Amino acid sequence: MRVIPLLIGLALTLLAPVAQAQGGFEPVLTVNGRVITGYELEQRILFLDILRVPGDHAADAERGLIEDRLRLDAAKREGITITPEQLTAGMEEFAGRANLTLDQFLEAIGQGGISAETYRDFVNAGLLWREVVRARFANRTFVTDADIARAMSVEQGRGAGPRVLISEILIPTSPATFADQRDLAEELSQTATSEGAFAAAAREHSAAPSRENGGQIGWIPVTNLPPQLRPVVMQMQPGQVSPPVAVANAIALIRLRAVDQGGPIEPANITVDYLQYLIPGAGTPEAEAEVARVRATAQSCGELLEYSRKLPADRLERQTQALSQVPSDVAAALADLDENETSASLRRGSTQVLLMLCDRNAFTALGSAEIPVTAATSAEGDERPTLDKALGFDRGPSLDTVRAEVVDQRLSALAGIYLAELRAEAVITRP
Repeated sequence: MRVIPLLIGLALTLLAPVAQAQGGFEPVLTVNGRVITGYELEQRILFLDILRVPGDHAADAERGLIEDRLRLDAAKREGITITPEQLTAGMEEFAGRANLTLDQFLEAIGQGGISAETYRDFVNAGLLWREVVRARFANRTFVTDADIARAMSVEQGRGAGPRVLISEILIPTSPATFADQRDLAEELSQTATSEGAFAAAAREHSAAPSRENGGQIGWIPVTNLPPQLRPVVMQMQPGQVSPPVAVANAIALIRLRAVDQGGPIEPANITVDYLQYLIPGAGTPEAEAEVARVRATAQSCGELLEYSRKLPADRLERQTQALSQVPSDVAAALADLDENETSASLRRGSTQVLLMLCDRNAFTALGSAEIPVTAATSAEGDERPTLDKALGFDRGPSLDTVRAEVVDQRLSALAGIYLAELRAEAVITRP
């Protein structure tokens, strides 16, 4: 059977007898009375080796097993359990990240000396911990629209850092078609490796609007790619095609064309959201009084929208534009503003303009052209999938994607603090 590359790649040259010959079942550690054997420790070291996880595998294996015991204790205290079906699903999910079935995954790690029980225990501890974290912290993790805007802002580095020039194939999936589409994606990752072959495959199989360009999109910040794609792309060399990666409602293939280490974010790739409050009688005491009154009353864009609700609709204008499309006088005034700050330096004839910046974001592809989507369905006799405007990486992450990222980051931080507390309180001994 052909073994598909596993995660970063499986090191299948390890010898299976090593762990059993050297490990033994004697205790090497106890954690709150729970035993860790030498066999478990060497199995975990082999597991880290075979996944090519960077770091000191001996130290990381010991720490990981200690933390797994703490996770099991926490789940027991919370009364949290998982069913055999959930455990199997979790094992399949982890194997699926490597584009393997569970049986293929178990066969692959077995060739490297890893027992199925080692893998099962690893996944079991992770699933239990995930449920513990959700039970303890999910109801305390609130993400506001302001949090989302901040996460997408230039100030937070969205759009900065390394950039990649890529071509994409996005094969739409559903629960019913995932297995067949995964097989197709695996085949394309092996055969559509040249620029021409990848472009032809994109035109035939991709549902993203970029298929009309052979899958090519412009320079895109790595931070705009889905989290599961970022590490994959950053380990590729120009000319390489990624293994299939499951993303929302699709399986993605990426062909890396070039890499740039980044620099200043270009104005064309910065989006600004701003309000213009128009006040008649520029330069008059009445206009100056109104500016002072608005500044005292409205400390945010939301409050300014509320303030102007009872006024004629043409008194307040809201614009969301690429910075390169903003009139030069407005862009110059916005450059000096932070979010929810105002400027009263602009005039339009006899009208005073009170400018307020709502958001400054960067999450579109660098230099990519908008590709019109004109076909709602495929042409008669055309077996290509229907174009989906929601697919494609050139527009950057959606609000829902960024919200999920922020939630995950916060839950991860809380989980790390809780685990550190559990370790500080644990009784850990060596024979």
